[in-house]
Amino acid sequence: MRWTLPLIRRHHCLKFMTPTMTTEKPSINEKVLQYETFISDVLKRDLEKLLEQRDGVYEKMSQYLQLKNTIQSLQESDTKELKTEVDLGCNFYVQAHVEDSSKIFVAVGYGFFVELTHAEALKFIEKKTNQLTAQTEVLTKDSAKIKANIRMVLEGLRELQGLPDLPDAKRKEVF
Repeated sequence: MRWTLPLIRRHHCLKFMTPTMTTEKPSINEKVLQYETFISDVLKRDLEKLLEQRDGVYEKMSQYLQLKNTIQSLQESDTKELKTEVDLGCNFYVQAHVEDSSKIFVAVGYGFFVELTHAEALKFIEKKTNQLTAQTEVLTKDSAKIKANIRMVLEGLRELQGLPDLPDAKRKEVF
């Protein structure tokens, strides 16, 4: 009976080896290669994607917090007029003069913008940043699960090859 490692990524958890009906015995080197392939092709790639998603969410949060700071400085200045730069696309900026800055357009998602007063915008930003914070927490938990799976497979490789345990002081983060 031969054991193979299925490459399953569903819910970012490892599925253990399943038997196939062959009579040849796999060598330890083949098993090690299968585990290493699983780590590099599946787990590390999934971890990188999650970390990139989390970085994107952090980027959105920073943009909303920057907008919040801008709105608060507009409220403190008590002026209606505003001089600013506007991105026309591809990082081409032009000077703009806004006569009445009491209402602003806020990106609410999916390419839609809504005209809001400063108070409404601040309320929206608060809700949006709370939502984005919850999303980053989920992504962080998922990445921790993948890191744990990588560590488990590495421990399995260590046992399979008969290597001694590393002391905790010499262990390093997986990613």
